Amino acid sequence: QVQLVESGGGLVQAGGSLRLSCAASGLTFSRYIVGWFRQAPGKEREFVAAISWSGTGTYYADSLKARFTISRDNAKSTAYLQMNSLKPEDTAVYYCAAVPRRAVVPRNPGEYDYWGQGTQVTVSS
Repeated sequence: QVQLVESGGGLVQAGGSLRLSCAASGLTFSRYIVGWFRQAPGKEREFVAAISWSGTGTYYADSLKARFTISRDNAKSTAYLQMNSLKPEDTAVYYCAAVPRRAVVPRNPGEYDYWGQGTQVTVSS
């Protein structure tokens, strides 16, 4: 069975940094695109970043590109999201997701097949 488990969330002051991890099991990790999404109370789940199977292609929401970095280590079956210069509006539950490799890296959450349980990120002002 496929399982994705996020970790690394927590409470941080504005301007601080967090590094989220997504550990995968039950799949051949290198065959999957990995995405990060977030959802704040009362808002729809939104795209944060995605990374191709090899890690050579990375994609970001336009508003986050300057502050967030996605990466992966296929040998460890783990993906990461480095978040810098955090703002209160970044407060949300952050999810990692996976979908089999395809020609176009998707940005819509409905296009991902597997999801983690989420990890809470709270940024105080």
